[in-house]
Order: sequence, then C-alpha cells, then structure tokens
Amino acid sequence: MKNLIIIIFSFLSLQVFATHNRAGEITYEYISGNTYRITLITYTYTPSAANESRDYLTMQWGDDTQSEIQRISIEYLPDEIQKNTYIGTHTFPGTGVYQMVMSDPNRNEGIVNIPESVTVVFTIKTTLKIDPEIGPNNTPVMLNPPIDKAALYQRFIHNPNAYDPDGDSISYKLTVCLGNNGLPIPGYTFPEADNELYVDEITGDFVWDAPVQIGEYNVAMEIEEWRNGIKIGSIIRDMQIEVEETDNNPPTIASLPDYCITAGDTLIFTVTATDPDGDNITLTASGGPFEFDNNPAQFPEVFGSSPLTGTFEWNTLCEHIRQQPYSVLFRAEDDNPEVGLTDYENVMIEVVAPAPENLNVNPTSNSVILNWDYYQCQNAEGFKIYRRNGSFPYTPGDCETGIPAGSGYILAGTVNNPAAVSFTDNNNGIGLAQGYEYCYRIIAYFLDNAESYVSNEACTELIKAAPVITETSVNYTDLQNGSIHLTWMQPTEFDTGIYPGPYKYVVESNEGQVWENFSNPIDIFGITDTTYTDTLINTQDSSWSYKVTLFSQNGSNWEQVGSPSHSSSVFIEGIPGDRKMTVIINDNTPWTNKQYVIYRKNSDENCNSNTLSYDSITATSSLEYTDRNLKNDTSYWYVVKSIGEYDLDFIPKPLINFSQEACLTPQDTTPPCPVSLTLETDCDLFQNYLYWTINLSCAPDIDNFLIFYSDSYTGEFQLIDTIYDNEVRAYIHAPTESLGACYVVSVQDSAGNYTSPDQLTRVCIDECYYYELPNVFTPNGDGINDLFIPYPYKFVEKIDMTIYNRWGNPVFETEDPDINWGGIDFESNKTVSDGVYYYVCDVYERRLSGIEVRNIAGFIRIFANTGNTGKE
Repeated sequence: MKNLIIIIFSFLSLQVFATHNRAGEITYEYISGNTYRITLITYTYTPSAANESRDYLTMQWGDDTQSEIQRISIEYLPDEIQKNTYIGTHTFPGTGVYQMVMSDPNRNEGIVNIPESVTVVFTIKTTLKIDPEIGPNNTPVMLNPPIDKAALYQRFIHNPNAYDPDGDSISYKLTVCLGNNGLPIPGYTFPEADNELYVDEITGDFVWDAPVQIGEYNVAMEIEEWRNGIKIGSIIRDMQIEVEETDNNPPTIASLPDYCITAGDTLIFTVTATDPDGDNITLTASGGPFEFDNNPAQFPEVFGSSPLTGTFEWNTLCEHIRQQPYSVLFRAEDDNPEVGLTDYENVMIEVVAPAPENLNVNPTSNSVILNWDYYQCQNAEGFKIYRRNGSFPYTPGDCETGIPAGSGYILAGTVNNPAAVSFTDNNNGIGLAQGYEYCYRIIAYFLDNAESYVSNEACTELIKAAPVITETSVNYTDLQNGSIHLTWMQPTEFDTGIYPGPYKYVVESNEGQVWENFSNPIDIFGITDTTYTDTLINTQDSSWSYKVTLFSQNGSNWEQVGSPSHSSSVFIEGIPGDRKMTVIINDNTPWTNKQYVIYRKNSDENCNSNTLSYDSITATSSLEYTDRNLKNDTSYWYVVKSIGEYDLDFIPKPLINFSQEACLTPQDTTPPCPVSLTLETDCDLFQNYLYWTINLSCAPDIDNFLIFYSDSYTGEFQLIDTIYDNEVRAYIHAPTESLGACYVVSVQDSAGNYTSPDQLTRVCIDECYYYELPNVFTPNGDGINDLFIPYPYKFVEKIDMTIYNRWGNPVFETEDPDINWGGIDFESNKTVSDGVYYYVCDVYERRLSGIEVRNIAGFIRIFANTGNTGKE
C-alpha cells in the first residue's frame, strides 16, 4: 500500500534529505516471452553525498512486486551533473498494462516551479503494455540528455530526439512532474513564459518562449508509442533546465527541409550554423539513422568559427525501410565563456521502398497472369496486387507510396513471399468476367505496414473464349410461377481446332445472389441460341443467380470451352419509415449498372396485383432511394429498371434489366432523434443533474422521455423514470451506490418508437471525492472533538490507514472508514503526546470503473493536553 521510505522522511532533518535528483527516464527492451530489460537513467547533483548510497534503486514493476536494480555505470558531465545508469530484468506475469515506477528521495534544492523541492520525492514512470495481438515492444531511446540551459528572455527549444527501434509512431505532450506515490506534485506549476510554453506533439520540440526568471526548472514530457492506431506504451521523462542571465546569444542553424529517399540511394546535404556574437561553434547530430550496424549515417562533429558547415551522408539500404520517418537532431552549441547556449534543427528523413519493376500481364479466358522482376528488397513481407477496370494513369510524387485513394483500384490478392515474381488473378476462384479491360499495379509491403512506390500499370482484355451474360431480367413476379429471362453473347475466340463441336450451353441456377452451389442444369444445344427463360420459380422473395457454360462434344464426352459466365437478377427490398419508404437495390452483375429507374403504382390494402400503370418517380445511380410524402399503412408497388454496360465496345449498350415487383407499406417505425445530454454533479448534496436539448424537427411527436442509468462505464442500463411532460428538459437523480454514473435519455414518440439505450451514446460523470479528513483534533476527554473522524462521506467501501509519529513509527492502523481514533497509541495503549502526526490512507471508493483506490496523505495536529482548538 505504502512505501514508508517515501513518506516518513518528511519528518526528518534536512541533513537526511537526498538533495540530488535532477532528471531521469525509464526505458525497456524486449528479451523474450514476458521478460524485459529495463534501463533506468538518473541525472544527479555530483557533489551530493547521496550519490554514494545509490548503487541500487528500487523499481516498482506495476504487478504488485518490486525489486532493486543495480547501477552499472557513472558518467561525470559538466556543470556538476552525474549520469547514473541502472539496468535490471523483470518477467511480468502475463498480458496486461504495467506502470513501472521509480521513486527516490529527493529532488535538488531550489527548483523554482516545485515548492520546497528539496523535500519532494523524485519519481519517473514508464508504462508497458503486453498484448499478444500487438507483439513485443521496445521503448523509444532518448538520444538527447534531459539537461539543458536557457537564457533569460530568449526563446528556448529542447528536443529529446526519441528514436523508436521498432518503427512505431511517437507523439509527445507536456505533463506534470511526479512526486510521492507517483502522483503529480502538489503545487507544481509549469515554468512562466513571456509568450508561450508548449510541446509540439509531432516533432517533440519543447518550446519555452521565453523564460522570465533565472533558476532551475523541471518539466516532464510524456512520450507515447502507437502501433496500428493503438497506444502501446509511454515514458514520462523528467528534465531540468537552468535559466541564466547572459548577454550571450545562441547560435542559429539554417533551416533545413525534410527529406525522402528511396532505399539504395545516398542522401547528402550540408548543415550550416552561425553565431551572432562570433563565438566558435560545435556542430553535432544524433538520431535513428546513426544507430544502425550496417551503413549508419555519418555526420562528423565539427568545431570552428562562424559560419560553420558540416555534411550529412547516408548510404541507405533496404533494411532502413520503415513506415515512420527517422528524426535527425542537429545541435549547435557556442563556446561562450559566460554560458554556452544551443540551437536545434530537427530533420525528418523517410526511407521508402523502391517500386517492383517491369510488371506485365498475360490473359486467359477468365484470368490474368502477372509477372514482374525479382524484387531487390528481400526484407519485404510480400506483394499486394491491385486491379481496376480501365486505365488510371498515375506517377507517384516523392514519398507517395502505395495505391492512391480514389484511384479505383481494388485489392485483387496478396503474395506472402518477397521472392515471388508472378501471380494469377482469377477473382478468388470465381473467374474474371468478360467485357472489361483489366489494369494492374503492384506494391511491396513490409512488416510494419510500410509500402513501396507503386509499379507501372499493365492492362489487358480477356481472351473472348467464354459466353458473356447480358440479361437476367425478371419477367414475372410470383411465389411459384415467376420467371426470369437470360441473354448471353456467343464466344468468338476459342480454338475450333481443339473444340470443333457440336456445342451446347449449360445453364445452371441458384437462389440468391451468391455465385456458387449452382444446380438444375439445362442443356441448350447449338452455339447460336443464346437465350433462355427460367420459369416456375419464386421471384417474389428472392433473386436468382445463373451460370452459363459452353461445352464441345468429343466422342461421348462434353469438354468445357473457356470459362463460365455468371450474373444475378436485380432484387429490391423496402425499409418502411414514417410516411416514407426506402427502396434498397441489391445488385450483383458482371457489367456495371450506372443508373436505376424506380417505378411506383398504388395498391390495395392486401397488395393484390392490379392493371394500373407504373409511374417513374426517379432515376438514380445509388443503390438506395427514399420515397417520401407517402401515407402510412398504405401499400405501394415498386419495380426497378437497371441500365448498365460493359467497358468494351464489342458488347452492345445499354443493358436493360428489371427487378421483381415488390409491394411495400410505409409505417412509422423511426424513433425520434437523440437528445443532446449534459451532466452536472453536486458533491455536497450527492445529486446528479441531467439537462438535455432536442431538435424538434426530427422529433415532432414527443410522447415521453425515458431516463436510463448505469453505475459503470460498460454496465447495462436500467430505466429509472419516465417523464410524460414533453416540455421538461431536466432531471435530478440521487444514486445510492456512487455519484459516478452514466445516463442516456431516449425520446419516445406517439407510435411507441424509441431508441434502445444501448444504441445511444452514454454520457458519464464521476468527478467527486467522497472522503476528506480534518487536520486537527483534541483527544483531551472534554467531549468535544475527542475522536479523529472523517467529514461526512458516502460510497466508501473501506480504507487502509496508518498514522505515524514524527519518528516514523506507526501509532494507529484501521480499515474502518469511520476511523474513530481517540489518540491512543496502539503499541503503548497510552494517549499520544501533542504534536504533528502523518497519515497515509488508501480509500477504496465506489466509482464508475468499480472499486478504485485513491491515496491521500497529510498531517494531523494533535492537542491532547492543551484543550480544544476546534477543527481546521
């Protein structure tokens, strides 16, 4: 529950305080299984005697265990700064999120933005997420130390230069420095700025524009890791900045662009720094490109007078390819005898994969065979093959990888082998449809989802060796006597020497729009008869799919010629609404339907067929149309005509097909639109207040409001009240278990329609602290304030409390939230003496997430022998 080494020292003399911690961070590397190697780095005040007793530091692993890790190196830096490196390993119990915390007393004295910093624990924290679906993870490595100097009234920039060896995305944000129990330091403030203070969430630049007071300041930056949009870890890095008053001006690095380079090419550019005061300059660089074993980037450190120029060079390899760009941080520091100042320039370098080369295609009657050159980057995972109907001329720009959005290309297949040089596209075994020009491009893809530049485009038509269906139109709609008319085109490019005939077509059918499990074969002899009417079928409740195949007789056997052709009839459905009907068009044809004409006529209440003529009500390219201004509970007949075409000119245009006729009835089944709900809490009265507004244009007939409540973020809702006054827009609720609550308000109309609470966005509130303690009591037997008890509270399950005297010895312990301590030392059984006592209390509160533990700590002033001073 409590680490006494962290809290008891508050009572000791300043000689005991370890006034030495300046900055630090925790990083980790994956070893195997659930085992990680942890590196803890602290930066301390070199003259402090506390350094000698810090050969080991205690790490809390976040799995209810802790252990000591050993200091393995000490590095003495300028300005009385000592860098301490600790390394240890730990095996975590399994899947979960673990917060690794190191707390060490104390921070160095005199930090401007931390009150009484010499008494404040130095705490840093790193979060690890273990999840088999995410995979192993290594934290970013910080290549720029968290110690820096700034000049009074001059803009200051610092960058941690984080490099992620896994290529994960990194984001940055400013956060509060941590103290006791890993919690934010009470009274901590961000450094005061003349203009602005912020962290660039993308580059990681900490910008302080500008310091207004000299002294030492500590700030914390949270560096977050993201993989596939999921946060997988974070580091809270504590850094220290010393602000000095000086006439020196920092050097300036000339602005540099970001770069994009194809793996295998060499990137070379120069970096120039100048100093306005004419001081000599040291120009250095750090970043991910310098960390590789093979072909790391080169930027030799240079020192000299202003202007000073260095050269960056990187001979890139395929192993340098990754989705995220590399960050290179250039640092210029002047050699000023008063105080050295720095300038940073951050350059992003993206290394992209080259395009697969020399893509070409060869058609069959129902597939296309693709071939390309052996790919030079064998660290790829494989290739993605993309197809579209018709050409899309396109030349990618710099760093524009993959298939561009809006190009019309679809993924036709994936080859999970970087050594592959071919792929056969047969539309996942269904076969490609005749009548189109098929165009292809391919890309290489990598483990981290990086993609190469796209290949050249290669296009082809299929060999015309198969029938081409052009019509699957519903002739008659009926449950039993329905009919559909088929038409197809005769194939013209098959080898008549191999298939001399005689010929026949086989027509097979299947209920629905799925092109598989065909049955009921019908033989149509000859090659020129290319029509068929399927009769005695249920066209009222279902569409029908067809397969037409050409066969040539060889003796007593029939051999298939080319590939079959498939198509389905158009089928419509209706979604009833209040005085409206939404017509849904279900379409699965080998050609492209570009327009749908929707027809409607009136019907009697029993949907009996009639001889009235249909009226065209709209023409649309959408598969959905809403017909409005209808009468509820009145039936209407609908039918749809599709107008489509193949891409190639040898097939006649347009292709006309009809759906079945459908009798549809509008009904008011649409609930009113959701309310906009806001919540407030009165922590003293233990009440929640609900306020809502609603757009009456989509809720014209409100009957009542249904108030639903849940006591957790994910729990089921229960109906707690129904408000029948449709003018009411507020509600008060006093929960019995916890003020933390989630609510939705559902509007019910006069037809009884309302939205289920599970389909509404729950609005939650949980912002009260229910347990507070006084800081004075007088156990002197006068009957007034003789017991140490909490202020009135609710929703507390239990506590875990220990009270200590000034020497750090416990005098009282309890789990009773009422406490009821009369000032008796539980060891001596005597009333404690007057003085200041310290308590640590874990409060188990009922909240939205369940039972949460909140740690509170503080001082109690006890007057046992001098009378009652009252509560403060």
